[in-house]
Amino acid sequence: MQIILKEDVANLGFKGDIVTVKDGYGRNYLIPTKKAVLATSSAKKMLEEDNRQRAHKLERIKNDALELADKLKDVSLTVGAKTSTKGKIFGAVGPIQIADAFEKAGFNVDRRVIVLKDTVKEIGSYIAVLKLHREVTIEIPFEVVSE
Repeated sequence: MQIILKEDVANLGFKGDIVTVKDGYGRNYLIPTKKAVLATSSAKKMLEEDNRQRAHKLERIKNDALELADKLKDVSLTVGAKTSTKGKIFGAVGPIQIADAFEKAGFNVDRRVIVLKDTVKEIGSYIAVLKLHREVTIEIPFEVVSE
């Protein structure tokens, strides 16, 4: 089944992409939750017209993402967490804590664009991936320290 995504869906695609999914996933989840519509010929024509009209706006958004990525390329964060005496974190460090660390450093980064490669449950150095735009991603090193 081919569908047109109305919003970004993790591990599937970005808004406006035409993707092929299994029938049950499309009919039972994506379409009822208004995340996608069927990719009929009329829907594809509407998508092309919409993309044509939004082309300059999308270019501005991409340029803003590139500008932010340029500012963030030399940033290194330190995230404090409560730990045991052996260095294990009580809980885990997630995108929310990293977004708070960005805010303390003077940058406004949405927590939804932060992706962690592995689970952070011990003190040490890690890498967070920021997906600022579909074509702009940046890796930011951060260190987890005991508070």
